[in-house]
Amino acid sequence: MTKENKVTAIQEIKDLLKGAKNVYVANLNGLNAAVTSDFRRQAFKNDITLKVVKNTLLQKAMEQTEGVDYSEMFETFKGNSALLISDIANAPAKLIKTVRKKGDFPSLKSAILDGTVYVGDENLETLANIKSKEEMLGEIIGLLQSPIRNVIAALQNQDKMKGDAASEEATEATPEANVEAPAETATEEPAKGEDTPAAE
Repeated sequence: MTKENKVTAIQEIKDLLKGAKNVYVANLNGLNAAVTSDFRRQAFKNDITLKVVKNTLLQKAMEQTEGVDYSEMFETFKGNSALLISDIANAPAKLIKTVRKKGDFPSLKSAILDGTVYVGDENLETLANIKSKEEMLGEIIGLLQSPIRNVIAALQNQDKMKGDAASEEATEATPEANVEAPAETATEEPAKGEDTPAAE
């Protein structure tokens, strides 16, 4: 690689790192072409930027990136390295776990999330379980909506109870109307008795 190519490659990595809050470096050693292709495809599907990089160029790009101290990660830059960047903190960790279900790779070399550095594959489970802002927001919205649902359910139950009470009152009123009907018939019988003597 010429000097110009190295400068270009470093600049490309710097552009990827610019503004990135969640940066992972993974080890892809041992992955065959099919698994590597699947890894790339799933990264694209989950909006994760994936780039295989040379360790020396990655370190230089990080050293030249202002505002973030990546120095604790440098010791892990050995062998084949892949840079993963995502807006969702736990997305790369979940991807690594999913792809390596049947093997030991890919593995986590190091990561930095909002300024906190994690070194070593033993941190993968912790990173995968970190709740993303979207997940936390969803839980908060769920908690806020829960009391509203309870109020709506209570109001619906009240309306139902009122409707049941009205039905019961209507049912109780129906027999009273039936009781009055025979009373009217009884008052007409004396009138028939008065007509009989007149006929004689």
